[in-house]
Amino acid sequence: MKFRAICTDIDGTLLNSERQLSQRTIHTFKSLGKDVPVILASSRMPSAVRHLQQELGILHHPLICFNGGYVIHFEDGNTTPLQLDSVQIRPDVCQIIHDYAQGSNIHISLYEQDNWYAPAMDYWAEREQRITKVSPQVTELAPILDKWHQTQTGAHKVMCMGPADEIDALQQELDSHYTDRVHAYRSKDTYLEIAPRAISKATALELLLKERFAMGMHEVMAFGDNYNDIHLLQEAGMGIAVANAREEVKAVANEITLKSTADGVAVAIEKYWK
Repeated sequence: MKFRAICTDIDGTLLNSERQLSQRTIHTFKSLGKDVPVILASSRMPSAVRHLQQELGILHHPLICFNGGYVIHFEDGNTTPLQLDSVQIRPDVCQIIHDYAQGSNIHISLYEQDNWYAPAMDYWAEREQRITKVSPQVTELAPILDKWHQTQTGAHKVMCMGPADEIDALQQELDSHYTDRVHAYRSKDTYLEIAPRAISKATALELLLKERFAMGMHEVMAFGDNYNDIHLLQEAGMGIAVANAREEVKAVANEITLKSTADGVAVAIEKYWK
């Protein structure tokens, strides 16, 4: 089958050991040409993806942010994104998560559109800032939540970072009582990423392919490494896992390429997109 589009996760899939794009990866993507849709699908916020798009020469293509909760694209020369889809965690659920973490060592960050709200510039915020190259708005979260209650706005993502045992307890709480409203997954032992239950990278990709490119999921080659990539790899025409992917991801993949640190995505693209 001839594939017409590429969709790839970022962290743990596309980036090297320095959490950057390798020169081989940049060259491989640029060699595809501007007419091949290349969609970056990530749990990141838009600002944490746009600089990667620029390096790859794909600023004109849409973005899937927050694991599918915020799908946007930018018209030429326009810095304000056009929204294709937006699904948020309701403010009452955000409040429950926030209140649960009070008195614990868990850092709670709230993400909404291209805003990152953090209660302090602590170890966790500094670490995430280094990884994503984006700085948070340091502010008390209570007024943000109060405003969201009034406007019925919510979070596109809630990020919980902290000691593994406390993160585990929070995940068990959410899995026991709120699985119908949110999906909580561990991107690492100390990270719990929370998104609306109704969305995934796959649902977001299917929507934007239909709206923007008039093509189906069977025409896409997709790459991933973590739990939030499983549905994407299952639904794509070809789902490829990097060698460092979790075993559950490898189990659903059509193929396994090299590790992210060995340019696995670039190697697979070079194989199938000659």
